[in-house]
Amino acid sequence: MKKSRVLLVMILALAAIGIISPMYPDSSLAVLANWGLVATIIVALAIIAFLFEFEAMAASSKGIALIAMLTTISTTLRIPFAAIPSVQPCTYLIICTGLIFGPMAGFMVGALTALASNFFLGHGPWTLYQMFAWGLAGVTSGYFGRFRLHKLWLVAFGAVWGYLFGWITNTWFWASFIYPLTWETFVTYQISSFWFDTFHAIGNVLFLWMFGMKTVSVLERFRERFRWVYVSHAQGLVAENRNSALLTKQL
Repeated sequence: MKKSRVLLVMILALAAIGIISPMYPDSSLAVLANWGLVATIIVALAIIAFLFEFEAMAASSKGIALIAMLTTISTTLRIPFAAIPSVQPCTYLIICTGLIFGPMAGFMVGALTALASNFFLGHGPWTLYQMFAWGLAGVTSGYFGRFRLHKLWLVAFGAVWGYLFGWITNTWFWASFIYPLTWETFVTYQISSFWFDTFHAIGNVLFLWMFGMKTVSVLERFRERFRWVYVSHAQGLVAENRNSALLTKQL
C-alpha cells in the first residue's frame, strides 16, 4: 500500500476517534477531544501525504530545481508585502505554477513558500495551516488548468482562494481557542476576518489581472524546455533509421 494511502487511513481514523472520544471522558483517548490538537495533527499528516506523493513521482533534478526556483521567487514576493495586511502576491504565483506544472508542483511551491517565508516572518501553529492552504491552492489550480478557461475565470479563481485561504488558516485558532466549538462560533469567527480575507482576494485579483497571463506564458515556455519523453532502444533505432532515410532522399 502506498504511504500516502496509509496516511489517509490514519487521518480518517484520527478524525473518527476525535469525534467519539468526548463520549468516553475516562478513556485514555480523551486527549483527542481537543480539536485544536486533532486538527493540527490531521493537517500535518495531509502535508506529509502530499510529500510522499511528490516523492513517488520521481521528479527529475531539473524539475526539482524549477520548483526550488519558483519557491524562492514566491517567498521573495511575500516578505516585502508582509506590512500590508493579507495582501499576498505569492498566491498568484502559486496558482500560476499549479496551472502550468500540475497539482503536485503547485502544492510543493505553495507549501514550501509558507515554510520558507515564515523563517523571516515568524513560525507558529499557523505555519502548518498556511502550508496546507497554499498547497491546496496549487493543487486545485492544477486541476483547474486542464479546462483552459478564460482570463476572467483565472481572476475569479484567485478571488475565491483569497477567502478559502483565510477560512483554512482561521481553523487552527477557532479549534484551539474558541469555546464552544459550534457552527455559530465558527461562522462568527470567520466573519470577523472578512475584511482581511477581502484584502487577500482583491490582491489576488489585481496580481492575476496584471501579471497572470504573462506569468502563465513564461511558465509555459519553461515547461516546454523541461519536457522529456522516454524512448526505448528499439524506438530510438527506428527513429534513427527513419532520419537516415530522409537524409539520403534529400541528398
